[in-house]
Amino acid sequence: MILIILLSFFSLMVLVVIHEWGHFILAKKFGIRVDEFGIGFPPRLFGKKFGDTLYSLNLLPFGAFVRIYGEDGDESGPNSFSGKPVWQRALVILGGVITFWITAAIILSVIVGLGPNVAIADNESQGVKDPKVQVTAVAAGSPAEVAGLVWGDVIRRVMLVSEDNSFSGEELRIDKVGQLQDVIYQNRGRKLVLEVERGKDSLQIEVVPRIDPPKNEGPMGIALMRTATKKYPWYQAPLHGIIATGNMTVAIAVGWWQALDGAFHGESSGAQVMGPVGIFSMFIQVAKWGVVSFLQFIALISIHLALFNILPIPVVDGGRLLFLLIEGIRKKPLNRVFEQRINMAFFSLLILLMVWVTIKDVIKLF
Repeated sequence: MILIILLSFFSLMVLVVIHEWGHFILAKKFGIRVDEFGIGFPPRLFGKKFGDTLYSLNLLPFGAFVRIYGEDGDESGPNSFSGKPVWQRALVILGGVITFWITAAIILSVIVGLGPNVAIADNESQGVKDPKVQVTAVAAGSPAEVAGLVWGDVIRRVMLVSEDNSFSGEELRIDKVGQLQDVIYQNRGRKLVLEVERGKDSLQIEVVPRIDPPKNEGPMGIALMRTATKKYPWYQAPLHGIIATGNMTVAIAVGWWQALDGAFHGESSGAQVMGPVGIFSMFIQVAKWGVVSFLQFIALISIHLALFNILPIPVVDGGRLLFLLIEGIRKKPLNRVFEQRINMAFFSLLILLMVWVTIKDVIKLF
């Protein structure tokens, strides 16, 4: 357990360091002076200067940072951030976001080369082994969550229960998403027994699909994906890794949009906001399913971070890009005091949201 927690923490730290390295490398590329590249946050434990840049290791291991000369707009000159054209500054900011997608693509390329479970269509059969239906999301408060289904569960069979609550003897082997969806829809309001594979364990889970489910959730409140073992040659792996990254990005973005749309219309989308505690609990759960699942989850987190950082809100990189866009249109930068106040306000809201989510995650553990 402790080893998994340490490995999970290290993985997240690596993602953050790679993100800051994206800013760093493009700043250097455009001739912008980088004063410090730090791992962790001060107080400083160790530092070594190479050229103009101090590389430091700091006491608080909760992230990383890059101090770029002229980033606050107070300094100007040929080697300062504020002295560069808007398009170069935009690329420096985008560098951190792009590294998240690159990292996910590399991880997924390695996974594809190892011959893991990959998403396949219901009608796909050539070159695949052990096709199965996997749970990819569970809506909060849904029958699936109440029954104990979790992300990554494989539903192998469905056993039908008669009206007197006894086993009817009818057992269906499941290997297609549409097949399982039909069984669930046809048996709304009736108890079903699912034979679930979770890592090396085999479980029987009882669930009653809802007759009238909320919008975007379905009778059981789960998202499903058909997967199978499919190995690609090494020279095809990078292309399929990039395609998988694109597919995951679209799927996550659509899920966020549905959650936002549901919130505006007062409907539950089943989406769950997760903080550090929730993420670590997921890491622990996923680690039980093996190295491939662990790496897939890191790739998933990396894509989530890329999308979050590109949002046009202050504090994150997308907000800085928005300010640069406004500067490009106005032909002059925004008032620095105004920009700082906006960032501070959103930063405070983000901290409050993080505290609220963390409290919810802790409560769920108990």
